Amino acid sequence: MLTKILIVWFLVSFGAGILFAPALNSIHLGGYPLGFWFAQQGAMYVFIALIFYYKKKMGEIDRQFDVHEE
Repeated sequence: MLTKILIVWFLVSFGAGILFAPALNSIHLGGYPLGFWFAQQGAMYVFIALIFYYKKKMGEIDRQFDVHEE
């Protein structure tokens, strides 16, 4: 699970913001190139979603091993 989260984090932060930016810049979102949008705003949305996903999965693992908080 943690490996998948780190892969998504890498692809969004380094991939979309730096490596794939020239290709993404041909697409415009709200008047801005998509590579710029990911580097400035899109990555934050993905990171927040990853935090909630991690919290949900850790809660499931805690309940599975009966170490959850009441």
